[in-house]
Amino acid sequence: MIQFILNNQLIKTDKPASTTLLDFVRYDENLRGTKIGCREGDCGACTILIGSMKDGKLEYMSATSCLTPLPNVHGKHVVTVEGLNLPDKLNQAQQAMVDCSGTQCGFCTPGFVNSMCGYALTCTAPTLETAISAIDGNICRCTGYKTIERASAQLAEKLLTKDQNNSLQWLVTNEFVPDYFLGIEARVKAIKTESYNSNGRIPIGGGTDLYVQKHDELHDFDLDYLFDKSELNGISFNGNTCILKSSATVTDLMENKTLLDAIPNWYKHLKLLSSTPIRNIATIAGNIANGSPIGDFTIILLAMKSQLTLTNKENVSRKVLLKDFYLGYKQLDKKPDEIITEIAFELPTNGTKFNFEKVCKRQYLDIASVNSAMTISSNGNTITEARASMGGVGPIPKYLAKTSEFLTNKAITVSVIKEAEQILQTELSPISDARGTEAYKRLLGRQLFFSHFIELFPETIKMEDLI
Repeated sequence: MIQFILNNQLIKTDKPASTTLLDFVRYDENLRGTKIGCREGDCGACTILIGSMKDGKLEYMSATSCLTPLPNVHGKHVVTVEGLNLPDKLNQAQQAMVDCSGTQCGFCTPGFVNSMCGYALTCTAPTLETAISAIDGNICRCTGYKTIERASAQLAEKLLTKDQNNSLQWLVTNEFVPDYFLGIEARVKAIKTESYNSNGRIPIGGGTDLYVQKHDELHDFDLDYLFDKSELNGISFNGNTCILKSSATVTDLMENKTLLDAIPNWYKHLKLLSSTPIRNIATIAGNIANGSPIGDFTIILLAMKSQLTLTNKENVSRKVLLKDFYLGYKQLDKKPDEIITEIAFELPTNGTKFNFEKVCKRQYLDIASVNSAMTISSNGNTITEARASMGGVGPIPKYLAKTSEFLTNKAITVSVIKEAEQILQTELSPISDARGTEAYKRLLGRQLFFSHFIELFPETIKMEDLI
């Protein structure tokens, strides 16, 4: 039995493991405030909150329920917009939307309210920037967003006096969430999480790739859920090596202090990846195994000389470099009974710099037309090692081996960079599709390649010298 608390009610269900949380709350529990929109994690109309035990404390995050497999909420607290209602008045997020005229047709409003309440539950230093960031996964077709931004500002202002030492009680007292929240942590701890074990044949992590591609087919699949298996979760460091377990999420990496300290602009780079509700549940191994030619994190990890550990059902492991993992379009150096259990990469040290660039139709919450990453180690004005990657320019995430080799032991000069770009073009094989023509993608590849040097060596390389 899958067990979890849905708003204020304990749920026990034997629904098929492939059922999405969205379908369960709407059709089985008749909670219609959670809307069906895109079913691809883009619109945010189905946004809910999930409370999980971490380090002995209940912590909440927003998530897209259309991409969340039902077993991934086992032993947790799921909150829909109905579960945020106060007995006789609006909560603070709802009131802010009313005060600022933040809703018109209302279809998207429950998702916005959930994201805003999630922000109230998690924020430690409220600002307008972080309040708006919390709703970056929610789309509205009516308002033009300015009224919603004003509602976010009102909410952030009221959270300035939040008692961080007793935050939940403060949120209840100040009418951000209903009072039943005070008893949820004890109830979650009482759920026997070992009562559900999935042992299916097809592994799935957060579901953010697989449910988009194969939503209908998944109902007939025998799935094995990896998202909450303790042995597959966590980020650790061994000297200068970062080791990601396969169920580590983008948010986990985005919030890791060691990575934030070691890699300048790390938060800014990862902010370009999808949206908050997706980053909260999207696993790194899932992004890699999906094999998308424009997988953002795959491109980042290719430039970081990452190595995968693959483990089969007999617990026998082997290692393969990420650049050797992709054999062709959606073809991987992975046996059917293997899963990715670890991803390891070296942190930049003195003299090593990293940069990530992405172009898409929207700045955030969009698939890249072309994306690119580069790691450069230098001694003075000489490149001692270069590792470059690019997505959207071929059938697989592309490690630019020839370009990287050419740059090694070269001086950081405009002429060298321009010559390297000519070699880069020989490694690209883009096609014309919905995200741009072949010529456009080649141009983007050129511009993003130049951008790495302009960003990493601003005192030496100027835009006007390259463009």
